[in-house]
Parts: sequence; structure tokens; C-alpha cells
Amino acid sequence: MKSRIDLHQELRQQILELSGVTERQNTGIHEDAFFVGGKMFMHIHRHGHCDIQLSKGDQERVLAEGKARSHRWAPEAGYVTFIMNNDEDLDRAMDLIRISHAHFAGSQGAPRLEHPIKPPRTVITGSRS
Repeated sequence: MKSRIDLHQELRQQILELSGVTERQNTGIHEDAFFVGGKMFMHIHRHGHCDIQLSKGDQERVLAEGKARSHRWAPEAGYVTFIMNNDEDLDRAMDLIRISHAHFAGSQGAPRLEHPIKPPRTVITGSRS
């Protein structure tokens, strides 16, 4: 059985192997924070305590299936908490992290507009009776 420190290091390595992921250590209250396209999609507070941001639909499904707990402070933002205690939990944590990564990495492909596009005005032609 791996130590919590070894599990933590292995988790970090697997997260960093995901496409486009960068890490910032000791960011505020987070021990390790992971970003894709400039957006933090998950962070680790202590060895094995993972807070993972999901889409609202994925969050609802994951909580209903009992795969994670509701985040203590920011459930409305889509966060869930998963605590990794052993080798088997590493795979379960990575399943949730991959869901988050796919959501946030996928949204990076959509162009961001400097100014919102206004809908076209409706023009009514013809005579009025």
C-alpha cells in the first residue's frame, strides 16, 4: 500500500499528463491548483483532499451516484469533494478529474468575444391594415 504522500505525488503526475494542464503550487488556501486554459478546474488542499469543479449536470449525477461529496463552501459553483485514501481511490479521483478536465478543456475551443453580439433587430415589412 502506498503512503498518502506517494498517492498525492502520483495523482499530481496523472493530472499533469492531461492535455493543456498547468499547476500552481501554494495558491492561497490550495496546496496544488490545476488549470486548463487559464481556468482552475480542481485543487488539492492536503494529501488526497480533492475539490473538483464539474458542470452542474455532472455535479448532480456524481452526487446522486455517491461518487463524491458536496463541496463544503462552493457547491453552487459545481464543486464536489473527493478524499483519496488508498490506491483504489486514485482511479476514482482521476475519473472525476477527467470529467472536469473534459468540460473545461472542451469549452476552451469556443472563441471568446470581446463584446457580446447583439441579436438582429426584427424588421416587419408589408402593409398594415
